[in-house]
Order: sequence, then structure tokens, then C-alpha cells
Amino acid sequence: MKRLLFPLTMLCLVCLLASCGQRPEVAEVGKPAPDFTLVDTKGKTWKLAELKGQVVFLNFWATWCPPCRQEMPSMQVVYASMPKDKFTMLAVLSNDDPALADAMAAKIGTTFPILIDPANKAGQAYGLTGVPETYIIDKQGILREKFMGAVHWDSVESLQMLNKYIDQ
Repeated sequence: MKRLLFPLTMLCLVCLLASCGQRPEVAEVGKPAPDFTLVDTKGKTWKLAELKGQVVFLNFWATWCPPCRQEMPSMQVVYASMPKDKFTMLAVLSNDDPALADAMAAKIGTTFPILIDPANKAGQAYGLTGVPETYIIDKQGILREKFMGAVHWDSVESLQMLNKYIDQ
């Protein structure tokens, strides 16, 4: 019995250490975007899989994040100018209070949906490392672009990139 105890203990230790190093799969550019189901601040349920056929602009943000607040007005310009039948913009609130998000949206004048991710499951699925992070998902549900940090979304380059995916 004592002869088996040491090898069994070592085997358990090796298995435990091996499992600690494994990371969950996260979103990767060029691969299918992880599906999620989240509710927005108005009570509407959004499921990514139901948006196939549209380009999805998926932005993770927080009210306490200055770069997030900085890019919101340019996101609103894009949201207002894109065809609603071909383009959906979703802003996922990360580790923040939905009431603060609604108040900030009203102050800035944004009208795109703000989704709540209370358990950060969508953030984990996308490998979120900070905010803002934005993902562009094509009409087939493939993750095509990942942006870390604030972007001027109403710039010529950004609009050309978004229109490229809309026109495909």
C-alpha cells in the first residue's frame, strides 16, 4: 500500500499542475466569433448567432474608462450612418453599473444598444484584457478585426474598413 501511495500522489500532483496551465479558448481573428446571449439596458435580449447576415461591431467598455468615453461620440456617428439591415453596433458594459452607463449614454447622446455582461462571460470568451476593446464580426460570424484601445471610428480609414465588410 505504501509503495502505491507515493506514485499516486505524484500522478495527482502532475495532473493538477498540468491543468493549472491551461487557458480557456478565446476569440481569435479569422475564426468563428464566440456566441453569447446578453440583455441590454432596455431589457432586450441579444444573441450573436441571430445577427448572422450583418456586420457586428462589438465594443467592450466601462463608464470609468476615459478612452472609452473618448471614442463613444465617433461610435455614435458610425452607428447613425450605417444601414441598420446590414450593420449592428453593440456596446458591452464590462464590470460596471448599468445605471451609470445609461446616464453617460444620455449625456453623450449615444443611441446604440448597451449590453450588460454581469458575470463577464462574453468578456472571457473574447479574451478581454482591458477596455476599450472592439471586435468586427463579418456577415458569416467570423471575427475579422480586433482593436485594443480607443479608435476614431468616424475616420476615413475606419469607415472604409467597416464598409469593406458591409459590401462583402
